[in-house]
Amino acid sequence: MENRSRIEVRDLDLSYGDRVIQRDLNFAVEPGDIFVIMGPSGSGKSTLLRGMIGLVPPARGDVYYDDASFWTAGESGQQRILRRVGVLYQEGALWSSMTLAENVALPVEQFTDLPPATIREIASLKLALVGLAGFEEFYPSEISGGMRKRAGLARAMALDPDILFFDEPSSGLDPISSRRLDDLILELRDSLGATVVVVTHELASIFAIGTNSVFLDDETRTIIAAGHPTKLLHECRDARVRRFLTRGARETA
Repeated sequence: MENRSRIEVRDLDLSYGDRVIQRDLNFAVEPGDIFVIMGPSGSGKSTLLRGMIGLVPPARGDVYYDDASFWTAGESGQQRILRRVGVLYQEGALWSSMTLAENVALPVEQFTDLPPATIREIASLKLALVGLAGFEEFYPSEISGGMRKRAGLARAMALDPDILFFDEPSSGLDPISSRRLDDLILELRDSLGATVVVVTHELASIFAIGTNSVFLDDETRTIIAAGHPTKLLHECRDARVRRFLTRGARETA
């Protein structure tokens, strides 16, 4: 069966109390996209991601997965949607008291009734897919930052999700590790057929993997540009977007 995996954000407002983070957000993530949520620090990128996966309730609006409303679905409906979703949080967000295999096994234990031996096999397979075969019994403190990110990615893939969310996946990585992670994201999108949403401010990653994007402005608190990142670089006339995509380099007419 064809994997649709379409996400639509409709009229979304996000706030913390009286503080508006973003307002009037409207966009669609199409099947197979690597969709980039970008913007300056403090613009609400990670808050938007959290709103899309159920961690921050909207002040207004909704998020739809294949035409199914997330925020009116009720707990059981939301769990069915989240069963299709994998998330790589900042810094990997691994449990320090658990081995890598135990970390990867967690979502499988939570959402399935598979026997322990099968779960261990799945954990080993997912770690191997991200280049961590043989590291099953290592603890997060015993490996590098780039390896922790890959272990977090293995956990995000544990349930063979249709949709992957990455929150600043390249943050804190050296350029070589960052590029390897970008290549891995592309490989997984192609091999799994997954739809990918990435929060990032890293220009190299934005241009290397992004197929579509929105730009969140920290002044107007809304989307001021949308489209393929390379197209925005060459065609967007908004000075704020151009400054971000060129990092202050001299603009040419």
